[in-house]
This record gives sequence, C-alpha cells and structure tokens, in this order.
Amino acid sequence: MSHAAKIRAGKQQGRRATSEPFGKNLPFTRIGRYRDARGYNRLSWPGPINRDVRMLIGGGSPRSFNGLPHAGHSSRSNKRTRRGSRDSGGTGIRRTTDIVHGGRHRHVPAYVSLITLLAAVCHPSWAADIPGQQTSTAAKESLSPSVWPQADLGGLRAALARMGVQVTFTYYGEALGNPSGGVRQGLIYEGRLGTIVDADLDKLLGWSGATFHASIHQIHGQGLSAGYVQNLMTVSGIEALATTRLFNLWIEQTWGDKANLRVGQFTAAQEFFVSQNANLFVNSTFGWPVITAQNLPSGGPAYPEATPGARLKLTPDDQLTLMAAIFNGDPAGPGADNPVARDPYGLAFRVRDPPLVIAEIDYAYNQAAVEGSVHQEGSRYQPKQQSTNNGPRSFGLPGVIRLGAWYHTGRFADQRFDLQGLSLSDPRSTGQPLQHRGNFGVYAVIDQMLWRAPGGNDQGLSGFMRASASPRDRNLIDIYVDAGLTYKGLVAGRPDDLAGLGFAVGRISPQAAAADRDMIVFTGNPTPIRDYEAVVELTYQARITKDWSVQPDFQYIFHPGGNVPNPRDPTGASPIPNAMVIGVRSMMKF
Repeated sequence: MSHAAKIRAGKQQGRRATSEPFGKNLPFTRIGRYRDARGYNRLSWPGPINRDVRMLIGGGSPRSFNGLPHAGHSSRSNKRTRRGSRDSGGTGIRRTTDIVHGGRHRHVPAYVSLITLLAAVCHPSWAADIPGQQTSTAAKESLSPSVWPQADLGGLRAALARMGVQVTFTYYGEALGNPSGGVRQGLIYEGRLGTIVDADLDKLLGWSGATFHASIHQIHGQGLSAGYVQNLMTVSGIEALATTRLFNLWIEQTWGDKANLRVGQFTAAQEFFVSQNANLFVNSTFGWPVITAQNLPSGGPAYPEATPGARLKLTPDDQLTLMAAIFNGDPAGPGADNPVARDPYGLAFRVRDPPLVIAEIDYAYNQAAVEGSVHQEGSRYQPKQQSTNNGPRSFGLPGVIRLGAWYHTGRFADQRFDLQGLSLSDPRSTGQPLQHRGNFGVYAVIDQMLWRAPGGNDQGLSGFMRASASPRDRNLIDIYVDAGLTYKGLVAGRPDDLAGLGFAVGRISPQAAAADRDMIVFTGNPTPIRDYEAVVELTYQARITKDWSVQPDFQYIFHPGGNVPNPRDPTGASPIPNAMVIGVRSMMKF
C-alpha cells in the first residue's frame, strides 16, 4: 500500500471512531503500566468509562493516558526543572505545578484534563439508572441511595440507632488551582472528613423534647488562598489549617413546634446571614461573608471556629421565624496569627471574652420555614405543597426575606488614627491605634424563585442577594454585597443538578484607604491603595447519587487582598494580580 493510501485509510478509520456516540463504554481491562516508543509511561484505564473522555485525557489510545516522562527520557523541560529548583521569585520553594509536571509551564495539560473529566461527569448519561427517563419525578427516583453500601461498623450503627443515636460521616474533597494571578500559581488538594453524632435524648435518656449534636472535623491538605492567591474571600469554604478538631457540641430543647433553645458550642454561620441559594457556591464568602469574617475577632463564630453560645428560636407560624443568640466574642482568643493555630483542636471553650450578640427575623412565603447552611450541617428549604385534583403543586414561587443585625461589645482599633489623633503612618505617631468601644453591622438577605420549569416543583431559576454594612472607622470592610442566579435541572435528563453564577464584592473602608495614602505621603514610596475585592463564580453541581455530588468550579478574583502590594515585588509598587481559579469539589455522605 502506498504512503498516500495509508493516509487515506487512517483518516477513514478516524472518522469511524469519532462517529461513535458519546457515552459508549469499552470493556473492562486490567490496570497496567508500559512505556511507549517516546519513553512515556502509560497506564491502562480500568473502564468502563466514556471512550471520548479516555481519548481526550490521554491524548491518544482510548485505554491509556500519558503519564510523566520516564526517568531516563531526556527532555528540555526536565533539564529546566533540574536546573531551576527555585521558583520565579527565587524563594527556594518550587511551584506545585513544577513538581507534578516537571516544568514551570507544564501545568496546562493538568487543567485541560481536569476540565474534560468534569465535562464527562456532567453529561446526561450519568443522570439515571433507567434509560430514557424524561420526567423529574422518575429521574429523582432513579438516583441510587449511595455508590457504596452504608457501613454498619460491625452492627454498631444499627445498635446505636435502636437507642436513638445516629452516626453520619461526610467527606468534602477538592482539587483547586490558579493557572494565572495570585502571588504564585499552583495546584492543591484539600479535604474534610466529618463525623456527626445526633442523639434523641427522649429515646436515650427519657428527656422529653431534647436532642444532642456533636461533630468532629479531620481537615487535611493545603488551602489555595493561604498558599497561593492570598485573597480575603477564601477560595473554598472548607479551607483551614490541617488538624483534627471538635466543631459542634450542643444540646437543643424544643417546646412543641413554636420554640427551641440551643446551648453549647456551635457557630452563627449555621443559621444567621444564610442564603439558601448562595449555599451552592464554593467560595467561602457565599456562606459566612467576608465582611463578618474580616471584621469580627478570629473571623467570628464560623467554620472552622465554633464557640460557646446560646440561641433562642421562635416560630409563631410556618412563615415567620425570630432568632437571637449570644456567643463568646473571640472563638480563638487574641493574636495576630491564624486563629486555628491558637485553638488547633477546637477545645478552647472560651467564655470570658466580650460577647457577640446577633438577631434575625425571617419571613418565608410559599414554603415551610426551615433553617441552616448546607455546608455547616444544615438543611434546605422545601417548597410548600397543596393537594389538587391534578396532583401536588406548589403555592406560587417560594422566597424568603431575612433582616438581621449584630453587636460586639469589645474594643476595635481605628483603621487610620492613633490615640493622639495622628495618622498611624506619621513618624510622630505612637503606633498605638485609637480604640473604639463596640462594633456592629446590619444585613439583609433575599432568596427568591424567579421561574418554575413546566411540570416541575423545584426545578427552575432562582436568585439571591445579600447586603451588609458596618462602621468605616473600625472595620477593614464597611460595605458588602453579593448576588447570583441558580438553576435546578438546567441539563435535560438531570433534574437534580444545580448550576449557578454568583458575584460578590467587599469594599475596603475609606478609612483604611486613607491610611494607605498617608503612608505614601510620609514615606514617599508609591504603593497600591486598597479599594475592594470581588469574585465571580460559575459552578455546576452534578448529583451522581443521593449521597454524592461532584461540582466543577470556576472563579475569577479581582484585586486579591483588596489591592494590597504583591509580596513577591521587592519594590512594593505593584498589587497582587487578579487570579483565575478552576477546580472540582466532591461531596459525600455515608
């Protein structure tokens, strides 16, 4: 066969291969390694897995993907890596991507592979066990309860359940990277294993109306914000220093369905300032917002720092909820370092710091009132139903409005002036900031379903918006706003998936910005002036089973740190560059 005929035959074979429908599976094959003619390690894929995904990830054979170059394979990128053991800043710390891929710019294939795999996860062929399902009800019923049988721990779980004790395990795992921007670029993995215990004290001890709740978090990995981006709105809501720590430990007493009192160690972020629609997003500011995380001591009572407190909740009817709580005002105690480093195991149980008081009123319409941040062991709103001749349907578009305020009784440093009224940048200043008595903030939240898909109950378009303000003289951030849209059932055949687009911005207080201008005047060194930090997030949560979801995520962060000087710039004249973040989160319950 001539050379031209061979080329034509190859093209025909390629057309036949690409004409196969997306989602065709190949048989199982054993895992194995071999070296190709170019010296690359290859790993056979165990299947069945989408043929097109294997080809895209591997860049070649459907049953293999390219691995790292063999140790004996000489390449220009490997030589650069062996010579350049330092990063571009000369710090002696090699980038994560350099270590993984053997070259400073070799991280691109990893991101491409990650995006391709995420696209496969979100494909409708994963939607259900029964083919050809069209209705949301049928698709929901087809979801498997779990990808693995629930471990009974040798019968221990069943025995505890008979006594009124439920044990649940959760796992959040994330692979995140910033291919551009931030202080430096890299890839990270972080995870959080949660052990949650709930006990019905009526059944266990005969204590009527009482429940017990405790949880422990095992946190591991390195956070992208702390190690690479250095922004205020932490890239992930689970990012924290690696440790094993106590989180919740409380008892709740209920009187009928109108009132309950919770006492113990917990967080305000579980019930206050919560948007149910914003819970979809990965960035931490869509949970406990950056305005409270930056302005309150130790970040306030929020993950990972729970603190002793008491909360009273009154629910006069299904629509109205009144909540008020008092917490110890500094979960980890005073200090300039990371709060988790001051309380690594969650056992500080501080009760003598100036207290934090927070109160909120919620009005829910077209739905039953329930509470909680989903990522801090809460629950979701469920639309209120009524029975008609045509079957169950919703009373109109559900929504909720929340109004709240908090007050901290401690002392807070002025952002610009010292005790004598001089600028803290003035050479004559004592360097001791003016202290203000007390601090406070007000906030509002609205969650609203905007459009319901025909024939569905909770499928459709929803929106949210939150806004908050605090005094500008004693707070780093004085105004905060976030907003976004979510859509449930956007992809045909996947009625339980959620897609979302969110935006958040926190303004650096004018007092803090003025302090930066003072620094320029007194030192003569031009530096960036802090103004704001903002983030745009695009995400898609694919629900694989009832207890497992996979969530691709994209974020773009404007003015990391609020437009602070880049620590890698010795002159201090340039700010940290805007950062792009991509990654995936996996959430499991078992």
